[in-house]
Amino acid sequence: MSDEEIKRTLWTEITLFDGQMTHDQKMALLVENDRIAMISPMSDLTPDVSESADEVYSGGVITPGLIDCHTHLIFGGSRADEFELRLEGASYEEIARNGGGILSTVRATRAASEQALFEAALPRIQALINDGVTTVEIKSGYGLNRVDELKMLRVARRLGQELPIQVVTTLLAAHALPPEYADNADGYIELICNDILPAAVTENLVDAVDVFCEGIGFSVAQSERLFRAAQAYGLLVKSHAEQLSNLGGAALTAKYQGLSADHIEWLDEAAVRAMAASGTVATLLPGAFYTLRDTQVPPIELLRQYQVPMALATDGNPGSSPIFQLTLMLNMACTLFRLTPTEALQGVTYHAAKALGLKHQEGSVTVGRKANFCLWNINNPAELAYSIQPGRLKQRVFQGEINR
Repeated sequence: MSDEEIKRTLWTEITLFDGQMTHDQKMALLVENDRIAMISPMSDLTPDVSESADEVYSGGVITPGLIDCHTHLIFGGSRADEFELRLEGASYEEIARNGGGILSTVRATRAASEQALFEAALPRIQALINDGVTTVEIKSGYGLNRVDELKMLRVARRLGQELPIQVVTTLLAAHALPPEYADNADGYIELICNDILPAAVTENLVDAVDVFCEGIGFSVAQSERLFRAAQAYGLLVKSHAEQLSNLGGAALTAKYQGLSADHIEWLDEAAVRAMAASGTVATLLPGAFYTLRDTQVPPIELLRQYQVPMALATDGNPGSSPIFQLTLMLNMACTLFRLTPTEALQGVTYHAAKALGLKHQEGSVTVGRKANFCLWNINNPAELAYSIQPGRLKQRVFQGEINR
């Protein structure tokens, strides 16, 4: 490409949170086409760089594009009725055992067409885009058979193709027992391993495999069978683990060098040590903690002690976290879990990228990487966690294009 064909955009006098830390001096950032070409202190910015820029912007805070590394945003129907039931005293587990919960969404999702699911998901993913998200993980798990699991994953791929956002797909067929396999969890795991998973791989619809390892989900042994099948296809694994009890799912995930163990309210020290040794990320989901009015706080001090990276996500779903605003999670993580604002920001950037296996591509503002970042109309990065206030996103840059 000739010099004349290079588009240069320059940001000056910015406060930069690069994914791990906030720089203590004003910075300049240059983008050439879709790549970050230069990051420097303002004191080192030379006139020729400014003069060569096609566009120049000044002021504000730049962070990496936000990453929502755990969502269930494709689904049919609504579970507002369960919200009322919980307020009247019913537990999440009681609702699930009485045919509500995940299975009620399964019925609605199976009945919906691909187009209907796509249209229903649009406002949810658009809300994340408007909140500064440039990468989102989307799980299946409301189909629980080959046809409908693949239907969900195709919708997820289409969202990534048609909207200015990177979509990472996760097969979560092991989310709950479908009615066809009531009391036959082993048989359903066999169906996933021998039918659903191979079909998803054949259509190139899956980037990772997840499992709900819990008393109302799947046992450690069943989860391990799924992990072995996933790794036979070269797929990385992750888990919903230790949300309602300490079953051992996080330690199993660490054993298989899993990307992340998510929820983890009941995580114990042995599992924290295992995660630290394997590099498995702890993904915190304060939206579900808040919605379910939980009281068992994840072991934040142990995670800090063993230097386990902590990611943060919305868990956007129709039942336990109907929330599609990632910046709200920053505040919740600080107020409910006592994270620092810097830890929370790392959790939706640098550590969230690691939780998706993207640590070398996303999650930090780095020279040579794709220009995926946000410019915020604030004075300090901590303000993103401090206040719950829409409208602070000034620019969202995705692959070098300012699309907000």
